[in-house]
Amino acid sequence: MQVVVFGAGSLGSLVGGLLARVHDVTLVARDAHAARVRESGLRISSAVEAHTTPDATTEGENLVADLALVTVKAFDTAEAAEALETGDFGSVLSLQNGLTEETLEAKLDAPVLAGTATYGARLLEPGRVECTGVGRVVLGSLDGGPDPIAERIGRGFRAADIETLVATDMPRRRWTKLAVNAGINPVTALSRVENGAFADGDADATRVARAATRETARVARAEGVSLPNRRALAALDRVVDATAENRSSMLQDVDAERRTEVDAISGEVVARAERHRLDAPTNRTLAALLRAWERGRGVR
Repeated sequence: MQVVVFGAGSLGSLVGGLLARVHDVTLVARDAHAARVRESGLRISSAVEAHTTPDATTEGENLVADLALVTVKAFDTAEAAEALETGDFGSVLSLQNGLTEETLEAKLDAPVLAGTATYGARLLEPGRVECTGVGRVVLGSLDGGPDPIAERIGRGFRAADIETLVATDMPRRRWTKLAVNAGINPVTALSRVENGAFADGDADATRVARAATRETARVARAEGVSLPNRRALAALDRVVDATAENRSSMLQDVDAERRTEVDAISGEVVARAERHRLDAPTNRTLAALLRAWERGRGVR
């Protein structure tokens, strides 16, 4: 299987590097990272140890592959779609935060699959990525139901020893992911704590996280997706337990003084709530605080 990983940062490099154990993979990455991978390959360390040799480029246009794996930041999705539109792909799979698949689907002719990934990843330096925790990739039809393309892609992932589930309920899983991200990412980013702080009895932070998750589940139901509060909160608890030592992607962005994905997480919950004349005060407050931080750092 030929795979293009568009946006090979932490997660993209990890998944792309693992796929490169058995597939023909090209990473679309920043200059220094792409140059190092071309020169000496990609080293994966910690929870998974591997050294693979994917191709790497900084140019994302006019590429051809069986699969385009999109792992750019949510706010770069439209630009990624424009670049991918110049290429030729059998299918497209998003492993991004937020509800980005519709943006890709509106621009691209190839079938767009929805996906989630709970592998922990951290880009240590150009050419080297740390797997901070083995999780699972879940993928399937954007609209739900069985999908032969998703089954084929799933087989390809499993052939590379990536824990993979092909699911028929991706609409609910997408919103569950958003509910969990709404609970974890902004709260950890603002309080500067690892995910496990919620499990260690930090009652104030836990209350805020759970309120953000409940609000998101309520909006999901307004959007026609069956996501009871108890199911969303149970998913939040599972992820906190499984990733207790992880620093969320949004916390990593704040640490590095980069723009965050708050618009695609808390901001998206607020925007969709407004469509249904619902209020989402916790998500609104978290979004306002993070946007204020971004403006103060000159990254917004």
